[in-house]
Formats: sequence, C-alpha cells, structure tokens
Amino acid sequence: MIKSELVGRIAGRNPHLYQRDVENIVSAILAEVTAALERGDRVELRGFGVFSIKQRQPRLGRNPRTGQFVQVDKKRFPLFRASKEMRKRLNRDARQETRASVEISQTTDTAYNQGQHS
Repeated sequence: MIKSELVGRIAGRNPHLYQRDVENIVSAILAEVTAALERGDRVELRGFGVFSIKQRQPRLGRNPRTGQFVQVDKKRFPLFRASKEMRKRLNRDARQETRASVEISQTTDTAYNQGQHS
C-alpha cells in the first residue's frame, strides 16, 4: 500500500472528512515519526509496533567491482518491530492452516499404516 492508497481508504471510511485533510493528517503523523527518529527517540504505537533507530559501527568493506577495501562510515537505520497483537493477527490464518495440514497428515498416516498392517 502506498501513501495515496492509505489516504483514500481513510477518507473512504470517514466521509465527514475531506480527503485533503486526511492527507495532511497522514503527512503530519509520518513527519512526526520521522522527526522523532532523527532525534534518536523511540516511537511506540500500541497495538501496531515500535519504530527505533539502530546504529552500525564503521567497518572496512569491499568494493564488489574492484575488490578494493574501502572504509564504510557508521550508519543509523530505522528498525520496526511489530507488536504482539499485530503478529497474532497476521498469523491467525497460518495457525488454522497448520492445524488443517496436521489433521490431514495424521489421517493420511493412519490410512497408510492401516494399509501396511493389513
């Protein structure tokens, strides 16, 4: 999903809001999250997840074209960790599929074993 799709969905669910207002709200939220990460703050959205910054130390890397060693500066990069609630929602169907495949496997194993022992 891209930002314009998000704005469209939110505006569609909230017909009392103008689309330009929804776009301004979404932009303001994303800008605030970005600003907090730039300051080194951690952003926690309950039920969604946590955004934080991780830092890689400087290191000696290698240019893949030439094979020469190059100095790579330290870098900061954003990290997202989904909340427990989100992980449960994302894996709800997977658990049901796993149960179904286990039941099928057990049924198949039972039928196979009965065929061999007969």
